[in-house]
Amino acid sequence: MIHPVILCGGSGTRLWPASRKAYPKQFVPLVGEESLYKATLRRFSSKGFAAPLIMTAEEFRFMATDQAGEIGLSDARVVIEPVGRDTAPAVLTAALMLMEDDPEAIMLVAPSDHVIGDTEAFLAAVAQGAEAAGQGALVTFGVTPDRPETGYGYLELSAAPDGGAVQLKSFREKPDLATAESFLAAGTYLWNAGLFLFRAADVVAAFEAHAPDLVPPCRAAIAGGKTDLGFFRLDGTAYGGAQAISFDYAVMEKAAPVMAVPLDCGWSDLGAWDALWQVSGADSDGVVAHGAVTAIDCHDSYLHSEDGGMQLVGLGLDGMIAVAMRDAVLVAPKERAQDVKRVVDTLRKAGVAQADDYPRFHRPWGWYETLCLGSRFQVKRIMVKPGGVLSLQSHHHRSEHWIVVAGTAEVTVGEEIKLLTENESVYIPLGAVHRMANPGKLPMYLIEVQTGAYLGEDDIVRYEDIYDRA
Repeated sequence: MIHPVILCGGSGTRLWPASRKAYPKQFVPLVGEESLYKATLRRFSSKGFAAPLIMTAEEFRFMATDQAGEIGLSDARVVIEPVGRDTAPAVLTAALMLMEDDPEAIMLVAPSDHVIGDTEAFLAAVAQGAEAAGQGALVTFGVTPDRPETGYGYLELSAAPDGGAVQLKSFREKPDLATAESFLAAGTYLWNAGLFLFRAADVVAAFEAHAPDLVPPCRAAIAGGKTDLGFFRLDGTAYGGAQAISFDYAVMEKAAPVMAVPLDCGWSDLGAWDALWQVSGADSDGVVAHGAVTAIDCHDSYLHSEDGGMQLVGLGLDGMIAVAMRDAVLVAPKERAQDVKRVVDTLRKAGVAQADDYPRFHRPWGWYETLCLGSRFQVKRIMVKPGGVLSLQSHHHRSEHWIVVAGTAEVTVGEEIKLLTENESVYIPLGAVHRMANPGKLPMYLIEVQTGAYLGEDDIVRYEDIYDRA
């Protein structure tokens, strides 16, 4: 059995505004109807794979379990990294945890936000890698380049690939155009796909040899960790003491033997909007239109509207990216796609909320979005998933009206508990202790109207919370 280890952190800033710190690209349905994270989990749900071990951040833990549950994957093991420390501590921690059950466990480390067009070809490459890993090699995977790409790192092979695992000579940084062209011409270079396969014991030994300072804090983080609401939460103090460093730098560039397996499976890391244009199936004019989009006399462009109520019209665009959301719009030349990260940096420095916040705020019980915000009032749409329960709470500065528009709500106000159905409402006075829950089997939607002197999310006093936020 191969144990998938899914790295589920990161913010995907080059795909802003669809991907943001509060709702990064792995959870967004950018290609097809499912999120990249769901597609990754499905890829490893076939025979021969154990239940995945998912390494994620505190703020993504409920998204990770919810989306796994939506595709029927209830046995995934979710490990919470209390602080971001790049990929090396995450890989080491996962290996140490797997070794507790089976020192010979083979683990496949995979990002949660990549596209694999041909799953069968990908799994065949994994099988080749497993053979090499079974003989003690650390295995990485690379994509045969079809263009001089400057946005990827490269794997330099000791010989031209012949369909099987090849000895790795070196890792190469993202090149300039001239260097990328020389890599393409040489025929002994692959794009670094960021996928790894090895026995847990072998990679732990490699860490002990090449990055020994990482081992004690990761062991201590596991020893001091605890199970919390079905998650395993690593000890924050111990894990925070680990150096933030990538797995490539810490181990793979120094270890031996390292083998590379070529991939020919329609891979993309979706690192920027131009990559999404490449994998999305452009029409005869080279135009990709996603959502409520109208393209007139456009060529080689990507047009994306996230909101059905936001009609995006492109007129005479050539080589452009246009992405429209309810709260933000991006327009840029396709050739500047890698620079979108600069947009996020600029917005953050200016204190613009859209840099990181998503218009829909995801919570363990569901989500909410602001429909209208004015002086002393705010209107929200709220979805509570079946079985979802908001905290028992009160507010110092606002009162609220709740109007149920779909489903059934169980509402607590003070000592009174009652059920509300479609088109029924309730008033929550300022200071009243209250809660809502969805006792039904379908999502419940309601409109919340807040009025008061202060409407911030920090005006919440929690008394009870099933998600341990009180």
